[in-house]
Amino acid sequence: MLFKTFLAISVCKLLKIVGKMVGKGSSLPGKFALKIDKDVLSKIQLPENIIAVTGSNGKTSTVEIIAHVLERGGKTVVWNREGSNQIEGVTTLILSNCKMSGKMKADILLIESDERYAKYTFKYFQPTHYIITNLYRDQLTRNGHPQWVYSALKDSIHDGSRLILNADDPLVSLFGDGRDDNIWFGLDRFGGSTTEYIGAYNDGVYCPKCYAKMHYDYYHYNHIGSYSCPNCGHKKHRTDYTVTDVDLDKGIIRINNEVEIQLALKSLYNVYNVLAAYAVCDMMNIEKQTIADSISNYIMKNGRVVQFELGEHKGTLLTSKHENSVSYDHSIRFAASAKEPCSVIVIVDAVSRKYFTSETSWLWDIYFEGLNSPYIQEIKLCGAYANDLAVRFSYTDIPKAKIKVEESIEKEIEYLREHGNEKLFVITCFSDKDKLLSGVKVL
Repeated sequence: MLFKTFLAISVCKLLKIVGKMVGKGSSLPGKFALKIDKDVLSKIQLPENIIAVTGSNGKTSTVEIIAHVLERGGKTVVWNREGSNQIEGVTTLILSNCKMSGKMKADILLIESDERYAKYTFKYFQPTHYIITNLYRDQLTRNGHPQWVYSALKDSIHDGSRLILNADDPLVSLFGDGRDDNIWFGLDRFGGSTTEYIGAYNDGVYCPKCYAKMHYDYYHYNHIGSYSCPNCGHKKHRTDYTVTDVDLDKGIIRINNEVEIQLALKSLYNVYNVLAAYAVCDMMNIEKQTIADSISNYIMKNGRVVQFELGEHKGTLLTSKHENSVSYDHSIRFAASAKEPCSVIVIVDAVSRKYFTSETSWLWDIYFEGLNSPYIQEIKLCGAYANDLAVRFSYTDIPKAKIKVEESIEKEIEYLREHGNEKLFVITCFSDKDKLLSGVKVL
């Protein structure tokens, strides 16, 4: 081993220890290691199986589910729990979990990778199993359009990686062209599927391959469903791992007509995360029943969904990605599925997770119309951008009497502490969620 490689590993491990002491250090150790030896990742002896997960949404949850199942199945797994998913964070993960000789101490390396920067990470090594969950509009200031992200992500795919693809996403499906060893996952038509498109915009109107008008037999949500292009023949592929039955009211799904899983989070979003995790764990030779038992009623540890109490209210925090309308649409769909009187609070106090910007056009991509439910008694708009939200809501058909504006999150918390007892759903982002949680009792 070259001295600079040894030094890179040593520095990374040391900075990781220091980072733990001060509560930081998920990417900085890797950043310094790469300065010492930019090719260090190509010199590490990695496990036989390397699983990578990327896509616009669902990466963190899918990785957590996979790790949980594999560990229950007796595998030693190294994975980026902190979610630091660009090359610096992945470098920290790998080097801090290998011996000084450069050999990783694990059966499986499991990586969450940023879809835009995966091409930099996988320049040095390639995953053996590569899950691509979906491609949506996401962070306009950083990612532009999904087809631009598709082009960036395509450069991360190399021979030797077996692709595990969402067959219901027409853009993701393009990654399978010209490859005959793909594994496909998707959902059959179920009671929640629709023949008409529902959403504020439709990125599935045109075929991503030839740009002719696309035909859909049905939609599961947004542009995800059963599609076919009459011009070039691009269509939903036959699936190897299929959710053949869905009952979101009961939270039960069935995979390949043989395995039943009980969902802790009764969300269609979660169904796709579970299905992708099930597919790769089955490919890792974990017993099907072990996979099902491990996933059933599993409560995520990543803090995306949090139960809380506020005064006489029971509440559910639904954490969405700012600048990602599909993420918000699913939180809205979940809240609107309630069959009891409830109120919804939408908090936008920071408009971007990464950038200082007042760009709020993404609010117009969110299908807030989905909150027009007879069970939702009131919708409270909070945060610095509450009035921007109010303008967006003024273009919905939701009765204006239901919509209230309170910019101060603190004042809204104090009001709810003293008034009412209905169920609460709070929809906000990672940047703003602690502004709510600091004032409630987390369960």
